[in-house]
Amino acid sequence: MMRPAASVGSVSTWRMPGLMLLGYSVVWSISAYKPWFPRDWLLENILVFIAIPLLVFTRTRFRFSNTNYGLICIFLCFHSVGAHYTYAEVPYAQWLNWNIDGRNHYDRLVHFLFGALIYPALYELCNARFSLRGIWRSLVPLSLIMAQSELYEIIEWQAALWFGGELWQAYLGSQGDVWDAQKDSFAAALGALLSTVFVKYFRPAR
Repeated sequence: MMRPAASVGSVSTWRMPGLMLLGYSVVWSISAYKPWFPRDWLLENILVFIAIPLLVFTRTRFRFSNTNYGLICIFLCFHSVGAHYTYAEVPYAQWLNWNIDGRNHYDRLVHFLFGALIYPALYELCNARFSLRGIWRSLVPLSLIMAQSELYEIIEWQAALWFGGELWQAYLGSQGDVWDAQKDSFAAALGALLSTVFVKYFRPAR
């Protein structure tokens, strides 16, 4: 369970999250250097511009475990790689020396990681702030993951209508798949479902 709120102000308590923020700042700075599609990079980073200040400014009201700060950091690193190249162009196959033809699935991976890596933090937050019992301890954060995933798909849709042209194609990243939004949402839900099993048998230490 959570430590008392009174303990969140100590220097030692914030050393690890601070180091994670520093490490992510390095990754973000590298991704910001000559991105393949600068306007798409800027759109993709709206998530970062919201998430990082939110985590920093709310830290005295609620402190996640070091494990969950680490999982959030890992997700943001994957996101920054996608933002640098555009999700449909991340050359992961070349990096891994895989002979893969057809669709680039990096975006599906990141949607899956959103569910898998962010679910534990939502579980921690929901169960610390609300009196959840039984199946609701897992179902509420799972529902939030799925709702956020659907909201992001709606935002992508509206951005596509608003911007159009090459920017729309780069940001949406559907690669011609008419079921792209549904598959992305399913990937996030699957990641979260697998994470519920992990969280059930392992509670991250502070």
